[in-house]
Amino acid sequence: MNIRIAVADDHALFAEGLANAINVQPDMRVVHISCSGSELQRNLASQPADVTLLDWEMPDGGTPAVLQIASRTKALVVTMFAGPEVDQKAIEAGAMGVLSKSIPLDQLTAAVRAAYSNHPIPDDPIARAALLKSFSKPELDPGAASLTERELELLRLLARGITATEDLANEMYISHKTVKNHLASIFQKLSVSDRTQAAIEAIRLGIDRTS
Repeated sequence: MNIRIAVADDHALFAEGLANAINVQPDMRVVHISCSGSELQRNLASQPADVTLLDWEMPDGGTPAVLQIASRTKALVVTMFAGPEVDQKAIEAGAMGVLSKSIPLDQLTAAVRAAYSNHPIPDDPIARAALLKSFSKPELDPGAASLTERELELLRLLARGITATEDLANEMYISHKTVKNHLASIFQKLSVSDRTQAAIEAIRLGIDRTS
């Protein structure tokens, strides 16, 4: 799964930081950043997004922005002004939920996954916590999810820059032939064609950060 995300916020540093944090997630990628509601509409017209994270208090923002995009993307309002009045207006306009800008990243990405799966974000704290917990883990593509422990070990080595067959064999205490067999399986599962692409994919999926 690769959730396409649009970010809209007139605070450039916040928007860029949020995009960088999201792009680390193995199941998400930011397709564009906008600084106003009108720019967001133009960007969505040329590059669709599955979920849009938009600020409430930005140029051309608020209820009109949500109304304009709600039919094309799942809208999540991320704002410093979260509260009953904003929440009600945003939901009535078609937003899937309202999140505070102080929300931890793991909860925000869980909310993205929930919205992508057509689950509105509840206002009730207990219901919200339960929903976000159920979407806390990335859902990998079937190929990546089917990697064996030995294939994962080999991918971590590739991500560390160890790419020669002999070096991989020595690190894993296996034969050269077994290394090549593992590589062939990895290439097929990740839809890549060489060791460099496999290493890049390992980093994107976060495999290099797992033990």
